[in-house]
Parts: sequence; C-alpha cells; structure tokens
Amino acid sequence: MVYKFRILSDEVDNFVREIAIDSDALFLDLHQAILDCTQFSADQMCSFFICNDDWEKETEVTLIEMDNNPEVDSWIMSETRLSELVDDEGQKLLYVFDYLTERALFIELFQLIPNRELKNAKCLLSEGEPPIQQSDLNDVGLDTALKTNIDDIFSDDQDFDINELDAEGFSGLDDIPDPSSDREF
Repeated sequence: MVYKFRILSDEVDNFVREIAIDSDALFLDLHQAILDCTQFSADQMCSFFICNDDWEKETEVTLIEMDNNPEVDSWIMSETRLSELVDDEGQKLLYVFDYLTERALFIELFQLIPNRELKNAKCLLSEGEPPIQQSDLNDVGLDTALKTNIDDIFSDDQDFDINELDAEGFSGLDDIPDPSSDREF
C-alpha cells in the first residue's frame, strides 16, 4: 500500500509538501524524505508524534533510542514501519524538527492507495519555502524572559529582600544592576 502525506507549517502560510511512500517503509525513510524536500540538515534531533484528531501528541517515534527502560515501549525511526503506527486516512502526525523550541511540521495521511508498492519515497508537490530549521533564541522571546526584573519574580514572597542577595557568590553576574536603582534588567 502507498501512503500520501501532506505536510504543512504553521509558520509559513504557502509551505506545502506532499510525499508518497510505501506503507512498509520505515519512519526513518519518511524522515529522510522530509529532509530532502525541505533541505533541512540531518544533524539535528527530531521526532515524529502520532497525534489524535485534535493534534494532541500520543506516541513518539524518535531518531535515536532515548529511553532505556524495558518496561516502556519505545519507537525508533530505524526500527518502526509506518504501517505499525499509521493506518487510517486522516491520521495526523507532528514532525518536531527543532527540539529546543518544539517547532514542528503538521503531517496528515490524506490518501491510501491499496495494491500498490513504492520502492522509494517521492515528493509529489513542493510549494513555498520551508520554515527555518533552527530558530534564533531571541526570536522566541527567551531574551526578553531572561531580562525580567528580579523583583517581579519574587513579588509574592513577602520574606524576599533583594538587598540580601550576595552577587559575589555568582559567577558571570557582574552586570546585575544596583538593587537601590530604578534601572530594570
């Protein structure tokens, strides 16, 4: 059986990819097909997540073994066939390609073609530019979050006194503002 997947991004409106792949192919083959049609680098961690109809993550398929607990089922791309976890038209998957910020591509199995085989995955449709593979931390607001005024962090703690902080014991914090000043981080 041949699966046809449609791949979309919530970051780039005109980005669409459609991939045809054999149902007996490995998740690793689908991963490689996505890398090929997006020009993403293969040196990044990524995972597939099988999702329910509301895009909630249910089962993770990882690029490498991440859990050594024998009591927990672990699915690895190089060992798991697509047909083991995906078999219904309309099935939804996430392809998390940026682990740090959990950015993902949205994948839907939109067509099943029975009684057909496909030796290698094929990109059938390629429209728009893919999202940038790795985001800059400043783009996701971490820079702003780190600059939060320390008084705001501890505002609910009535026992907190910023004057009790000793900056000498902290390395790399030479730029902490004087607590008596009104200057924010």
